[in-house]
Amino acid sequence: MHVSLYRKFRPDTFDKMVRQEHVVTILKNQIISGAIGHAYLFSGPRGTGKTSVARIFARAINCEHPQDGSPCGKCPTCRALAAGGLDVLEIDAASNNGVDEMRDLREKVLYPPTEGKYKVYIVDEVHMLTGSAFNALLKTLEEPPAHAVFILATTEPHKIPATILSRCMRMDFKLIPQEDLKAHLMRILDEIGKPYEREAVSAIARAGAGSDRDMLSIAEMCLSYGDKLTYRGVTEVLGAADSRDTLALCDALLGAQMPVALEGVERILAAGKAVGVIMRDLLVTLNQIAIVKLCAGAEKLLSLPQEQFAALKEVASRADGRAILRATEILARAESELRFVSSPRVALETAIMRISLPEYEESVDALMVRVKALEEALARTPMPLAAPAEVAQAAVQPPREAPSAQKKSDPAEEDGYIPPMEEPIFSEAYFSDMPQEPVPAAQERGKAEPVVKRESVAKQEPAPAAPPAKTETAAAPAAGGEPAEVVYGRFIRTLRRTSKNGVLFTMCSDLEAVYEGDMLVLYTASPTVLRSLSREDHREMMKEVFTGLGVAQFEVRLKGERSKQDKSGLEELKKNFEGYPIEIK
Repeated sequence: MHVSLYRKFRPDTFDKMVRQEHVVTILKNQIISGAIGHAYLFSGPRGTGKTSVARIFARAINCEHPQDGSPCGKCPTCRALAAGGLDVLEIDAASNNGVDEMRDLREKVLYPPTEGKYKVYIVDEVHMLTGSAFNALLKTLEEPPAHAVFILATTEPHKIPATILSRCMRMDFKLIPQEDLKAHLMRILDEIGKPYEREAVSAIARAGAGSDRDMLSIAEMCLSYGDKLTYRGVTEVLGAADSRDTLALCDALLGAQMPVALEGVERILAAGKAVGVIMRDLLVTLNQIAIVKLCAGAEKLLSLPQEQFAALKEVASRADGRAILRATEILARAESELRFVSSPRVALETAIMRISLPEYEESVDALMVRVKALEEALARTPMPLAAPAEVAQAAVQPPREAPSAQKKSDPAEEDGYIPPMEEPIFSEAYFSDMPQEPVPAAQERGKAEPVVKRESVAKQEPAPAAPPAKTETAAAPAAGGEPAEVVYGRFIRTLRRTSKNGVLFTMCSDLEAVYEGDMLVLYTASPTVLRSLSREDHREMMKEVFTGLGVAQFEVRLKGERSKQDKSGLEELKKNFEGYPIEIK
């Protein structure tokens, strides 16, 4: 008759236990000293050795000649218990969870043991007992006979009443590390004479997820797959998608290549893999990419075949850390919501599109991914720079005069008003070494008359009943004589040359500059950009550049937001003219 691996290789002494040293040490010392408790609670994840330790402990406390706290296995008591003696009783609380079963146990516990010193009751999955059953067990558990020892085992200790917990010596079992699982499996394979690949053993140990019993169950399936335990055979048994297809899909996701990513999903689905399996494999692969990118000993940690590790390393070298984190968070959220959706495939493809289209998302992580992609694109294709001589010539060359008829038709031009610069901020010589002090607008046009500011035009209009707000237009010059757009252009060029913060430069490149008195106000339509530019580190960088340009005061605001000066002027106007209707346009 075939015996499963986890039953065949179940430990019969404390020395053969896989980890759980903190529990084994306590129990061995109690056996050696003879200070045996009357009730124990073994709690922890499944497959970590709770029942095995309980059986070893039950035989050890009845053994006539225990060896280092473990049963000798040779004395008459050990042989009788190994053959199924009556002094160790195992009760499955899942099927015997009623009050009648516990009353029957309470009556039988009074009978003394037949072979050893103690009568041991091992109650497995004790959290399945009903409330009445717990009450029936409570008094016996508190004051049992001198020959009775109770060992309660559970995976969910939070379901056990506090009155039971307080009467037990609780010992928590831990998940077994992957290295110990791998070493245990290799010892078993060497003992049975089965050839194996170390990468296959590592894959089985990872799939065990800290449970020795789960690992041995998976290993038994893999052993039946072929004559040799191989990594490819293990992945086939586990139902995982081909590692090359999954890695190619992750590469397309991290590279924001949506068509390639959707084609990869279609190819894996066509191979018969379930949506949940694909999401799980993508999360595992993204985790491996992060480990390869961030950990120095990634090859030893992952223990993958050389070809697969080389492919992971290549993808990790191209990937951005924020993109990996963002993709992992989106997939993890989609996997947790998978049970509530009617079409899992649509949910998967939606998550794929959200990852590979960061430009359609307004989160900070998506913005960082777009900035990183922009910086890489600029690094690969540097913009052509103009020669210094050409830049200097372009700076002093006067602009082309407009036709006289058109010039006369502009009343502001006849008054001497100079319109804003028509040259775009991002000109051909944008990133070149431009002169710090531009030539005044009047000298560029070759005129001797002074520049007339907008205030002179405003004087011709009828004066209002109250002083108007001091807010000027975007083209209004500062106290130094330069319009706001010119100062803003110089600020952007200086920031591009001096700052290494690509995020700050990108966010500052799309602002609207306006002078309000002596303060330069920069308007933005994005609340996210406003919050980022209001950070202390970004504001210090901007202040340093503006100070070098002679701007003492600046502020960043959201479009449509009134300044404090406007609000105070409006309140004063309403106060002075309380009886008159005031319309705000």
